[in-house]
Amino acid sequence: MKHQEGLTTYLASFIEEIVSSGVTEVVISPGSRSTPIAMLLMEHPKVHTYINIDERSAAFFALGLAKQMRRPAAVLCTSGTAAANYFPAIAEARISRVPLIVLTADRPHELREVGAPQAIDQLHLYGKHVKWFAEMPVPEIGEEVLRFVKATAARAVSHAEQAPAGPVHINFPLREPLIPRLEPSPFSLEEGAKRLNTVQGKLMLSEEEIKDLIEPLKGIEKGLIVCGVIDEPGFAEAVLMLSKKLGYPVLADPLSQLRSGFFQGDDIIDNYDSIFKDAKIAAELKPEAVIRFGGMPVSKPLTLLLKEHDDILHIVVDGGNGWRDPLKMATHMVNCDEKAFCMQMAGQLNEVKESNWLHKWKEINRITTETIINIMEAEQNMDEGKVVMELVKQLPENSTVFVGNSMPIRDIDTFYHFNQKNIRIMANRGANGIDGVVSSALGASVYAEPLFLIIGDLSFFHDMNGLLAAKMHHLNINIILINNNGGGIFSFLPQAKEPKHFETLFGTPTDLNFEHAARLYDGRYAKVQNWDDFHSAVSQALEWKGLNVVEVPTNRNLNVQAHRKMWNQVSQEISDYLNGDEA
Repeated sequence: MKHQEGLTTYLASFIEEIVSSGVTEVVISPGSRSTPIAMLLMEHPKVHTYINIDERSAAFFALGLAKQMRRPAAVLCTSGTAAANYFPAIAEARISRVPLIVLTADRPHELREVGAPQAIDQLHLYGKHVKWFAEMPVPEIGEEVLRFVKATAARAVSHAEQAPAGPVHINFPLREPLIPRLEPSPFSLEEGAKRLNTVQGKLMLSEEEIKDLIEPLKGIEKGLIVCGVIDEPGFAEAVLMLSKKLGYPVLADPLSQLRSGFFQGDDIIDNYDSIFKDAKIAAELKPEAVIRFGGMPVSKPLTLLLKEHDDILHIVVDGGNGWRDPLKMATHMVNCDEKAFCMQMAGQLNEVKESNWLHKWKEINRITTETIINIMEAEQNMDEGKVVMELVKQLPENSTVFVGNSMPIRDIDTFYHFNQKNIRIMANRGANGIDGVVSSALGASVYAEPLFLIIGDLSFFHDMNGLLAAKMHHLNINIILINNNGGGIFSFLPQAKEPKHFETLFGTPTDLNFEHAARLYDGRYAKVQNWDDFHSAVSQALEWKGLNVVEVPTNRNLNVQAHRKMWNQVSQEISDYLNGDEA
């Protein structure tokens, strides 16, 4: 009984403290060694638990949940290789700055490295992929120990939330017997109970530092504001205010949350990827200054433009005190909260009237949008880019779209234009992997409705077992499955010019009937053959609950041809405008 009491009090103290610190969503994978933690989490009245049998899926589910909530979620597993299956999601969380509390049960010290079952070295298992690691002592009774347990719990949440946010790992060695005491409740739920309060500040600049950054921008008309992956409420309004003051267009990645919202998008450029496909046009639009926020945008042509010119004033602003400069072209690395930076800079500037530079950008963007829309409206084939445009037309306000990597995120970049529906676009663009996308979207769907996932067939196959979460937890998700029977993105890469082994190594067709996967998890399934079918399927998905899979069969070769034909037409229209402008 003494062991049980010590085990219960110790673990309940930890759980109470993380809950007091704001962690109320926990994803649990079944296992023996984690029994006492799992049972106590289920008992806490403020904790929402989600059972996910596959640890890899569980970790990605927690990642999507935390991403959607913008606060930490926890994930718990047993000892051994179960913990190793968390690795891909933890790597993604670290790079994409998503707060996760990773809890792993472990064998006690006397059962390590002696041939005990389900025992691997879990100390610093995730290396530098977590922000912080703590090995807990074996549970025991004592005031000093309990104070340490509570402090460690609060510290873990604080580290996870502190900019840049990310995952932390707490390892719990536990001795048998593993059954905690559940009656009476081990939790103290009294209001005003003593807890450790942590306060997260933001990086700020002094007035003099702001003036020093404004000085080199004086007299520069040809400037750009580039916004990559960033998801901070209020940032859109702040950066658009800065844009007005500087007279610089805002090149907005779809994950910047600037392409949709209840604000004016006059200065937002959402076609820069298509615009920069043509090297001559890119050279014509070369900026003299760039202010960049967030992670690197998806667009490769933009990346190449910035990389080719080392004479550009290049200011990188990062509220996470990171070093987001893969191009190594930054002239100023500014560690300051992005929203605060925009407001401080705007406060020191007078509003600039629209310049020829800004007017030219807006006209080119308008021409590009009209060209793309006209071409897509005439497209009768089931084109992957048109899927994005037709879906957005039908989405209601405040929808969420989770996007798979490879081609879907690039098609979103090309075919998703500014609107005022306040659609939130999400993706795993840290490590950019295709693993765990279904599970991440399902995690996000807990608090996002309606949610649509746009995903390719290989990514969907890679995480089909993640669909179990939809069935077990009665989640509502609408999956647009773009099936080009293989890795469509490779058809755009140099490998496509080497046909001898292309299909075997890169095309990788699977020839799977995905209807069986949907039915396996009690989902609805529709395979569309034309655009009328697609519109009908999306309308029905918006009305139905649960798992809905809409499969869109496409042709990889036709898709490449359609994309390149469209980009060529865009380049021609822009060139005609620029030549006319010069004349």
